[in-house]
Amino acid sequence: MFEKLSILLEMIKFKLTIFAMPFALMGAFLAAEGVPQFFVFTWIILAMIGARTCAMGFNRIVDREYDGVNPRTADRALPAGQIRLGEAWAMVIGAGLLFFFACYNLNMLTLILSPFALFLTLFYSLTKRFTSLCHLVLGLALSFSPLGGWVAVTGSLVGYPFALSLAVLFWVAGFDTIYACLDADFDRKARLYSLPSRMGRKNAFRLAGVFHISAFLLFIVTGIQAQLNIFYYIGIALAAAALFYQHRLVRPTDLSRIHAAFFSMNGFISVALFVATWVSLVTANT
Repeated sequence: MFEKLSILLEMIKFKLTIFAMPFALMGAFLAAEGVPQFFVFTWIILAMIGARTCAMGFNRIVDREYDGVNPRTADRALPAGQIRLGEAWAMVIGAGLLFFFACYNLNMLTLILSPFALFLTLFYSLTKRFTSLCHLVLGLALSFSPLGGWVAVTGSLVGYPFALSLAVLFWVAGFDTIYACLDADFDRKARLYSLPSRMGRKNAFRLAGVFHISAFLLFIVTGIQAQLNIFYYIGIALAAAALFYQHRLVRPTDLSRIHAAFFSMNGFISVALFVATWVSLVTANT
């Protein structure tokens, strides 16, 4: 059982929950102007785990035939036969129920918004079949993370800095566009849509840069809207430096270090922005 669970968690890259989790907590901490109540904090964590597990599991299920013929993904658990389809569906349904149960235990508005948020995360997995804007759809889905954190604490949208959700949208769209360069040739042959497969890796990298610049301008606007202090902007500077290094580490003609850039740098960026927000709130209240 433990071996099967380990395979399932690796299949959905559970450790990469760190990409979205800090932004949900960022929204929650901004709403609470500090650390939220313990039970609210706990249900937010469980909601994020449920939503991401459900979405990633669904992605692996609907893409299993493409994964099986793509040399880069042929060894994933479903096409490789390590996990049965029924087991994958059980994980997806269980994770979805966990998400809704967590939202139910937060407040009514969180529960009302939960189907829309989960629908977007699931819908993203289908968008490569008909639009090159799939990366923006993923960004839109993850932009609900800070919004959800805010609503979980306040039960309202009043006062929410919507620039934060827009920043997350463009940040995610940028790194997903870069990561999609790995499959640009395969997507073109398989008649799947992505920005790299349609406009070429070089132009996709340029557009990803525009997305990322837009994201960090919006993170600055978030700080202004939330009246955060200098510590927040230090965090933005650190995150921007990491992002610049990410773009230097990976080039359209050399994707060999993309996993280091994708996993390490993106995790650092999201955590740095959250910690900077937390420190800014703490020092503002002392």
